Amino acid sequence: MPDFRTALTLVGLLSLSTAAAAQPADSTAPRVLAVFAHPDDELAVAPALAALARQGNEVTLLYATRGDAGPGVSGLARGGALAARREQEARCAATALGAKPLFMDEIGDGTLGQRAHDPVSPAALFLEQLSRAYLAVRPGLVITWGPDGGYGHADHRMVSALVSEAVQSLSGADRPGLLYAAIRAGTLPPVAELQEWAVTDPALLTEQIAYTAEDLAAARVATQCHATQFGPEVRAALADLFDQSIWQGAVHFRPAF
Repeated sequence: MPDFRTALTLVGLLSLSTAAAAQPADSTAPRVLAVFAHPDDELAVAPALAALARQGNEVTLLYATRGDAGPGVSGLARGGALAARREQEARCAATALGAKPLFMDEIGDGTLGQRAHDPVSPAALFLEQLSRAYLAVRPGLVITWGPDGGYGHADHRMVSALVSEAVQSLSGADRPGLLYAAIRAGTLPPVAELQEWAVTDPALLTEQIAYTAEDLAAARVATQCHATQFGPEVRAALADLFDQSIWQGAVHFRPAF
């Protein structure tokens, strides 16, 4: 499996003109790349992404998979139809947050950990496609899952590990900041489904992105987009539940380095 720097060089040589064409029109605007495994993962940091976009940052949401394994509450079978629905929902959520959605191809939901050390594997394909997205966006800040993957999902953990591997291979001015999404210990609400989520010592969460009522409203709209994942009651309550318990006015992050 080629390392990220090698993949970045190869992709850059092969598609430099494409990457240049993909550069945002305003090259002076700060750029943020948020990398997650599935549509709806972005909800863990939704008001922070909305705040960054509102402040003038160009925010790109990169999804490793289209969530084709689901099924959430959709009633759909695993496969292409579900993936298409979830891609539409991700685009809806990204628009609500002021972000641009990008999707990796040919990486199945739940496969990132399979034979990850092989030169031909979902993990290798992830690094190759991450290098393409990186060249297109050229971010100053990358946001992703922490090593716990939120609640331990294998794809979440692998995205965290692979993004970390990629960013740590860069040096000096070439290396963007990398922030891990995290939940402060002691802030989980008393909801049974959330008790499996990992928490982090608040002393490690030295970065915060404060949000406004406008950003929280955008997070509510983004949550409503994910109709295949959550029923109406959950979609109506989730952002406010996180606002009142976990976030409390700012989304907290742990710097990777």
